[in-house]
Amino acid sequence: MKNILGRKVGMTSVFTDDGRFVPVTVIEAGPCTVVERRTKEKHGYEAVALGFGSIKKHRTTSALAGHFKKQGVAAQRFVREFRDDIDGAEVGQTVTVASFERGDRVDVVGISKGHGFSGGIKRHNFSGGGASHGSMIHRQPGSNGDTNAGRTVKGSRRPGHYGVDRTTHQNLEVVQADPERNLLLLRGPVPGPKNALVVVRKSVKTKKPAEA
Repeated sequence: MKNILGRKVGMTSVFTDDGRFVPVTVIEAGPCTVVERRTKEKHGYEAVALGFGSIKKHRTTSALAGHFKKQGVAAQRFVREFRDDIDGAEVGQTVTVASFERGDRVDVVGISKGHGFSGGIKRHNFSGGGASHGSMIHRQPGSNGDTNAGRTVKGSRRPGHYGVDRTTHQNLEVVQADPERNLLLLRGPVPGPKNALVVVRKSVKTKKPAEA
C-alpha cells in the first residue's frame, strides 16, 4: 500500500539519474504499524488505521491504551485512517517506504505554518498603497466596499488569522525512496514546519493507463 505517515525533515537538492538537478523535500516516513482494519460488515466502510511514532503507554489516554492492547500492537503517537489502496493490509503489519518507487505520484497532507494575525499584504498579496512620504496609505487594505450597503460584504478579504490550516499538495513526484533510512524524497513543497506530521497517500490525479 502506498500510504504512510511521516515527519517533515527539511529541503535539499539532488541529481536524478537522467541528469536533472531538482529541489526535494525530505520526509522521514515510517515505519508505520497497521493498528486496525475496518470492514464494511462491522464498521460500514473499508479502511486501515496506521500508527506512527512509538510512545510510552502512560503517555496516552486510557481509551487509546485499551484499544492498542485489544489490537495487540504497541502504543502509537499518531494514528490516521486511509480508505484507498489498502488491499492486503492486516493488523500488526509494518508499512515502510519500500512500497514507493521513483516516479510515483503522491498527495501530501499537513498543517500549514502559522503566521498569527496578518495583514492583507501578507495574507492575500495585496499590492499596498504608495510608498512616498505624503501617501498616508502604505499597507492599509483600502475601501471596505459599497457605502450604500451599510455593511461589510461577506467573503471579502481582510486581515486575520493566517495559517494553521489543513493543506494538501497534490501530484508530487517521488524522486527517491530509501528504505534503509526510512526517507522519502519528494519534488515540490510540503506543508508545515520542520518536524511536522505529514500524511503521504497515493495521488488522486494519477492518470490511469489506457485500456487495450
